[in-house]
Amino acid sequence: MQAESLIDLGQSSDKGLKVENQDSYGVLLPESPVLEQKGVAVVIADGVSGCDAGKLASESCVKSLLADYYCTPDSWTVKTSVQKVLTATNRWMLGMAQQGGANQKGLATTMSALIVKSSTVHLFHIGDTRIYRIRDNKLELLTDDHRFWVSKDKNYLTRAMGIDLHLEIDYTNFLLEIGDTFLFSTDGVHEFISDAVMLEKIIDNTNNLDRAAREITALAMKNGSDDNVTCQLVRFNQLPQINEQEVYRKLTELPFPPDLNAGMIIDGYRIERELHASNRTQVYLATDEKTGQRVVIKTPSVNYVDDPTFLDMFVHEEWIGRRIDSNHVLKIIEQTRTRRFLYYVTEYIEGQTLRHWMSDNPQPSLHEVRGIVRQIARGLRAFHRKEMIHQDLKPENIIIDTQGTVKIIDFGSTKVAGVEEIASPIHRLSLLGTQHYTAPEYLLGQAASYRSDAFSLGVITYEMISGQLPFSEKYGEKALSKLTYLSLLNIDLDIPLWVDGAIRKTVKRKPSNRYEEISEFIHDLSYPNKEFTEVAHIPLIERNPLIVWKGLAILSLLANIVLLWLK
Repeated sequence: MQAESLIDLGQSSDKGLKVENQDSYGVLLPESPVLEQKGVAVVIADGVSGCDAGKLASESCVKSLLADYYCTPDSWTVKTSVQKVLTATNRWMLGMAQQGGANQKGLATTMSALIVKSSTVHLFHIGDTRIYRIRDNKLELLTDDHRFWVSKDKNYLTRAMGIDLHLEIDYTNFLLEIGDTFLFSTDGVHEFISDAVMLEKIIDNTNNLDRAAREITALAMKNGSDDNVTCQLVRFNQLPQINEQEVYRKLTELPFPPDLNAGMIIDGYRIERELHASNRTQVYLATDEKTGQRVVIKTPSVNYVDDPTFLDMFVHEEWIGRRIDSNHVLKIIEQTRTRRFLYYVTEYIEGQTLRHWMSDNPQPSLHEVRGIVRQIARGLRAFHRKEMIHQDLKPENIIIDTQGTVKIIDFGSTKVAGVEEIASPIHRLSLLGTQHYTAPEYLLGQAASYRSDAFSLGVITYEMISGQLPFSEKYGEKALSKLTYLSLLNIDLDIPLWVDGAIRKTVKRKPSNRYEEISEFIHDLSYPNKEFTEVAHIPLIERNPLIVWKGLAILSLLANIVLLWLK
């Protein structure tokens, strides 16, 4: 995509009757691939005139948003990225003011911003700067002024950057249409020109937005504006989406590697042996001839050479792995040599899967289980910090090395929030994970969350302790309505009640009934939670269904005997 043809831009700003112009504004239009990954950023800010450093505040707000937003992980959503940037900027303003320097007293500013990513507009607003949208020659105000009117002539700001540690930001999003024009203005403009007149100026100068912006600010001053005046206009001529032909070109620019056998060399890696093969991928143990390092090479199966959905998923796995840095997640090795074929390289982990470990340790101690679960949780949190959900956590996707370090592997089902925001010509598969470990919401077609990964971790914990599954072998979409948790106490009476309670909560059917954070689950596995130390609140049919059904059978038999005797 040619970035320069994406938008038309018009800008005008003047100090007006003020000694200093405390308004700031800006647009950042990056080149590909950042344009597709992060979008276009547009912002306006108006330093609060009653403060000593309004200009510094507005400039800092605009500069930090335009620079720092593009430094946030591209796996994050726009909302998360911008809110973190603005929160950090707000804290910096408060910190500078608290230092007491004459030039830093009273850093406060209003702010309105748009991030246009793919076909979606993300709007952020605090204060009384404004954003309007012109569509079909109609002007619509998209923001609310955060002002409280004491009287007709007296009002004050209720929200602004730099006045409170708690930053409340208005956020909304909507679809962009080609031709949408956005008008950004400070109160020195929109309080002195009617919406109808501003719209007229824009329509009259539709081919010259710069002139439209200048005419609007000039008219505001002519109408008696006693404040700084700033107007910024941005029209979108295209949607900043990924080009379909470009996507296919990138996916197919590297050929599939040939069949690999021991002794063959591919881009400096000597193949030692095949570790695993399926109809989708092959995995090989290899040695880097330059460093002597043992690595793993993963290649796609030729069965999918013409399948763009599979190719996109395969490339995506490496993309995900390169963005996670955790000792408990499989590491992707960055390649410095030219790659002639489609594959990726990971660290080689000498050890066994958790599935094999459970077979070798059918009755592990709670201490051992806690240690493994704690490490899995650290790996999951590394995904969650990047706004990723693993979605296929199971014993086969967890490896324990010879030193006892636990690592999560296989990113083929991982959902990335930031990527989900980007419209793609490639159909994305919605993978449901693996039966018994996948959360109920997947089976019901509902949205996944971090609590979905926590459910999988709870099932794994239960299985490590008992060698069984918490909902029996019949767990699945058709059985969800009759889902009944089998208490660990039915399997082993020596299991502490509070440990069973912690696992029970983690695998609740409704995500809202589970732990909010995985760290809470990890804590309750080691330390008694009073919520679980009383057995009375657990129905007997859940604690020991066998006794309940035996009791009902005996009562039925006694009732029949009584009826026969009465006859």
